[in-house]
Amino acid sequence: MKEEGKTSKAPLSESFGQWKNLKIVILALLGLVAGQAVVWYSGQFYALFFLTSVLKVDGATANILVAMSLIIGTPFFVVFGSLSDKIGRKPIIMAGLALAVLTYFPLFKMLTEAANPDLAKAQATAQIVVKADQATCSFQGSPIAREVDFTNPCDIAKRALAQNSASYSNEAVPAGTPTVIKVGEKELAVPAGVLTAGGHKFDEASGKAIAQFKKDVAAALKEAGYPAKADPAKLDKVKIVMILTILVIYVTMVYGPIAAMLVEMFPTRIRYTSMSLPYHIGNGWFGGLMPTIAFAMVAQNGNIYHGLWYPIIIASVTFVIGMIFVRETKDVDIYAQD
Repeated sequence: MKEEGKTSKAPLSESFGQWKNLKIVILALLGLVAGQAVVWYSGQFYALFFLTSVLKVDGATANILVAMSLIIGTPFFVVFGSLSDKIGRKPIIMAGLALAVLTYFPLFKMLTEAANPDLAKAQATAQIVVKADQATCSFQGSPIAREVDFTNPCDIAKRALAQNSASYSNEAVPAGTPTVIKVGEKELAVPAGVLTAGGHKFDEASGKAIAQFKKDVAAALKEAGYPAKADPAKLDKVKIVMILTILVIYVTMVYGPIAAMLVEMFPTRIRYTSMSLPYHIGNGWFGGLMPTIAFAMVAQNGNIYHGLWYPIIIASVTFVIGMIFVRETKDVDIYAQD
């Protein structure tokens, strides 16, 4: 086409300025790539983050376990890519999205039981509740928040629990009621933070009170059976690798056929330009921000599994749009110029 001068002279305006082409770009983003991206990042990146930051498995062990699952799962990129040549791209991608939506919560709970059984047991037997006037609670998920940005007792309580990777629930109390943390049957009063004149640190009295409160929280968690880190002797490594491999296989289902399908969705003359936007926004934004958004959701809500709602919702939306509006492309002539 280049030799014959048949490529588009204005690929941007033709790709995004003409509705017949722009609607395909939008469908590719929302009906394919967005869901593929969150499943990819959940299976290969968030799973590692969950192991190390939430379940407190040491970094070296977690990386080895994830690497083993990748070694086992990687050949399935070829398996599902090849299978999509026979039965179609769409059924495999949609099946991968559906499986992720339906099984993420049980799989990550199984991962907790296999990697940190003491934590799973403590969560079942000694639940943590933050009792506070919810109007005094700030957004906890900011990635740039400093310690002194949280001065209300509600924020200090949630901050202390988040730093201990402790999963908690929230209970609203009437305005003016003191904020407390309940760990099992034990309750801890939460101090307020008072800033110095410059606002860069807590004053001496509140600083000491908050430091003591954090020690009391750590002691209460330990007494209730919450581990400071995963016990290496109790790691069920075989089960962990099996769960991680399942997550990787979901990745191979949604990712193996995606390149071929994107190529086949667009006319040859504007293909490079048209497919670049849904692919890079889908993976860069929807996927790339997945760990950050999930962490913010967990920090705000308190439940260690709450961040999974982000990939589940995005994958669900993509599944619905893909099933209804995206057509199968397996037999499309990729050499067609129109």
